[in-house]
Amino acid sequence: MNPSWKVALAHDWLNGMRGGERCLELIGREFPHADLYTLLFQPEQVTDPIRNRRVHVSGLSRIPGFQRHYRWFLPLFPRAIEAFRLPPDTNLIISTSHCVAKGIRPPPGARHLCYCFTPMRYAWALQAEYFGRGGIKRALLDIILKRLRRWDKAASSRVDHFVAISRHVQARIQKFYNRDSTVVYPPVATRYFTPDERGGHDGFDLVVSALVPYKRVDLAVQAYAQTGYPLKIAGAGTEKAALQKIAPPNVEFVGRVADEDIRALYRRCRLLIFPGEEDFGIVPLEAQACGKPVVAYGRGGLLETVLAGQTGHFFTEHTPAALADAVAQAAAHTWDPAAIRRHAEQFSEARFLEGLRAEITRLMGSKP
Repeated sequence: MNPSWKVALAHDWLNGMRGGERCLELIGREFPHADLYTLLFQPEQVTDPIRNRRVHVSGLSRIPGFQRHYRWFLPLFPRAIEAFRLPPDTNLIISTSHCVAKGIRPPPGARHLCYCFTPMRYAWALQAEYFGRGGIKRALLDIILKRLRRWDKAASSRVDHFVAISRHVQARIQKFYNRDSTVVYPPVATRYFTPDERGGHDGFDLVVSALVPYKRVDLAVQAYAQTGYPLKIAGAGTEKAALQKIAPPNVEFVGRVADEDIRALYRRCRLLIFPGEEDFGIVPLEAQACGKPVVAYGRGGLLETVLAGQTGHFFTEHTPAALADAVAQAAAHTWDPAAIRRHAEQFSEARFLEGLRAEITRLMGSKP
C-alpha cells in the first residue's frame, strides 16, 4: 500500500459489531489515518480501532429518535450519504456497504472500491421479510422502494470497482447493477475460534442468530419441537417473544452473549443449526473453525462455505420437517473435526487482507 495515499472509509451505520463491522475494523488497520464517514455512530457499541479514529456522522443523527429508530428514516439515507464532502485531495475511497455507503460522492480524481455485502436488501429483495405484506402502508412503501431502487442503481456508477463477499452476491451485483465484480470472502477469526482440546460435545445443538423474521429461527424452534433434542438459541431481536411462545421445553434462549461465551457454545455444541438464507454467513464458519459441523438451508452463500458431507449437511425444503430430518442425518454421520477446522482456515483474516490488498493495488495501479 502506498503510504502517501489519502484514504477515506465509508460504512452504512455503526451501532454494533457484526460481520460487516469486523471487516471494516480489519480494513481500518491497513489505513490507520483514514477518516470514516457513516450515517449513525454509537461509539460505545464498537471496538477501539473504529471508535478511536476520526468519524464524520450524517446530519440525520441530530434528529430526535434517529439513534433508536434509524431504519424509519430509510428514504432520507441517500441524501444524507450524498451530503458528505470529502477532501479534494482524497485518492481512494473504500466503502463497506449493504445499503447506501457506496453512494458517497467521490471528489474528482479519487478512486472508489466498494466491498459489497449485498445490493440493498430493502430495495431489491426480502421486502416482505422486512416490511410485511399488503396494506396501505405497504403500498406507500412500494412507491418509496421504487425510488430507492432508481437511486441505488444510479449510485452504483460512483463505484470504480466492486468486490463481492461471495459468488452469490457477485451474481446479484451483476443482476441489479449490471456491473462486474471480484470475490474476496469476509474474514473469520480462526485464531480465536478454535476447537476444544477435550473434543466431544455437551449434548445440545446451537443457533446463533439475530432474532428477526428473515433469519427463520422459527424453523429451528418448530423442528426441535419434533426432535426433542436440546437446542440453545443465542441472540436477541424483535422476534424473541414470539419465538418463546412457540418454543418447547427443550429449546433454551440464552440471549445476546459475548464473544468468549459464543466460542464456548460453539466448542461444546453437537451441531450448529443455520436455518436462514444468507449472502455469506460468518456464524457457520466460526462454528467450523471450532471443528463443529453445520446443518444449513441449502441456498445462498452457505453453498460456498459449507461442504456437504464433509463439514455439514444441507436441507433444501424450507420446512421444520425437512430441517428435523437433516438434523437426524447429521447426528448419525461421523464427522472429522480436524478436517472441518482445516476448511474454515481458508477464510482467515490473513487471506481476507491479502485478497483485498490485491484488489486495491489493481485499482490504484490503473489510475490514470
